[in-house]
Amino acid sequence: MTPDDVERFEAAIAAGGIGLFPADTVYGLAVDPESERAVRRLYELKGRPPQRPAAVMFFEPQAALAAMEDLPQRTIEALRRLFPGRVTALVPNSRRLFPLACGPDPDRLGVRVPELTGPIAPLSAMTRPVTQSSANPSGGPEARRLADVDPAIRAGVDAELDGGELPGVPSTVVDLTAYAERGEYRVVREGAVSASDLAAILGTA
Repeated sequence: MTPDDVERFEAAIAAGGIGLFPADTVYGLAVDPESERAVRRLYELKGRPPQRPAAVMFFEPQAALAAMEDLPQRTIEALRRLFPGRVTALVPNSRRLFPLACGPDPDRLGVRVPELTGPIAPLSAMTRPVTQSSANPSGGPEARRLADVDPAIRAGVDAELDGGELPGVPSTVVDLTAYAERGEYRVVREGAVSASDLAAILGTA
């Protein structure tokens, strides 16, 4: 993967296409978060129920924090400790940003910032966020290599990036919607970051 590859990849997404890319966990699909047609295509390609939310991925922590600047300071500080990393954070969404990624609950948004090191480091050149979901049929196994991606999904994308073999464990999903008030959080899905590691980062309250 080269910077030129990433530039072409981002251009395909900007044009309304679907991109297949490596994150720090598993291979994923990415689309323009503001394009209803592109988001619909992503869901149809995966066979994902339209009412299920996705996540918005930023490729640089400060870009994510700037977009979330209206969050309470306590939540912002939690995000500073979590990003970049193999975590998807569910946060309050009072401004109803990225509604196409929110499913039936526009007041809550999933946000992700991967750790871009090694072969996937060129992705740090991405300048725009994407709506992303894992590159597998809904309910199917995640792909740790490009060759592991379902052929029908690969045939349906407009651009792809090869980052080699990935860890193969999806991100941990943590709900921070009550964190500002009570310091409480809920692990929705334990994945690449263990519950004990999350407790060390966020506290056990």
